[in-house]
Amino acid sequence: MVRRYYDLPSLSALAVFEAAARHSSFKLAAQELNVTPGAVSRQIKSVEMELGAPLFLRNGKGVVLTGAGEELFHVLASGFSRASEVIRSIKEGEASNIVAIACSDVFATMWLIPRMPDFWARHPRVFVDHVIWENARNYRRSDVELRVRYGLGSWADETAELLFDDWIYPVCSPDFARQHEGAGIADLVDLPLLSVEWVEPDWLGWDEILLRGGVRAGALRGRRFGKFSIALQAAMADQGLVIGWHRLVGPLIEQGALVRFTDLVIPAPGGYYLTRNSTRKLSDTAMVMRDWIREQARQVRETPCPGGGRPPA
Repeated sequence: MVRRYYDLPSLSALAVFEAAARHSSFKLAAQELNVTPGAVSRQIKSVEMELGAPLFLRNGKGVVLTGAGEELFHVLASGFSRASEVIRSIKEGEASNIVAIACSDVFATMWLIPRMPDFWARHPRVFVDHVIWENARNYRRSDVELRVRYGLGSWADETAELLFDDWIYPVCSPDFARQHEGAGIADLVDLPLLSVEWVEPDWLGWDEILLRGGVRAGALRGRRFGKFSIALQAAMADQGLVIGWHRLVGPLIEQGALVRFTDLVIPAPGGYYLTRNSTRKLSDTAMVMRDWIREQARQVRETPCPGGGRPPA
């Protein structure tokens, strides 16, 4: 048998693994690659057998990467991204005036898009491709040069710079607040709470919010949502309380669509970061976008804290 020069598994199988890891789903990978889930499973199994180590853990909700799987995924995603960059550069033959930036749906809706008219007015010849995903694995798409992420500032193969931090407090509709006038922090456990099942682990849920407010909660009443934007819509429709992230819900409070409920306010454990691939040089167009985001973030950092005072620089 002829040995492969780089001693790698089948490149087709590695491409299948990368898609499955990025989606955290064999089914979605199969849809992307136009094959059956069974074919994806067989390719993954062949790689695992060749490596002698499992790459995924199967559970009732789907699949999650093992430690070995995470390591292989980061290497492949970075390599495929770089290869795509070189191929695209060869095809175009010159620098592109398109920049792709990835962020969550709620950050795009509540923070980035409302500010974009200023960017377009200054840079009318720059075209921005907004890559909107809740699952941050999709931020590794090969054409994405910039990402805005919430977290603690450390992601594999990414260079991160803090844009701003945040504060958290309960919010609801004005009518809901009137209906429960006089309620305090201890009463929150008895009210309908709107929870969000975040993909990112650094977002806080009601259990931790209440604990930090000095309230021990048992089984909580309320509804669960897969997106923060939908939970906000439910709160504005008088359906309950949602955890408000000040940088995102501030405009809705100014408009009167939402109001703060009780005086509970805590600093968010993480912050919003602008990140890029550590192994990839930014294009001139991406640097234009980066500098504009830095300017917008600097203005945000100068706004007062919810509890009074000013945030740290």
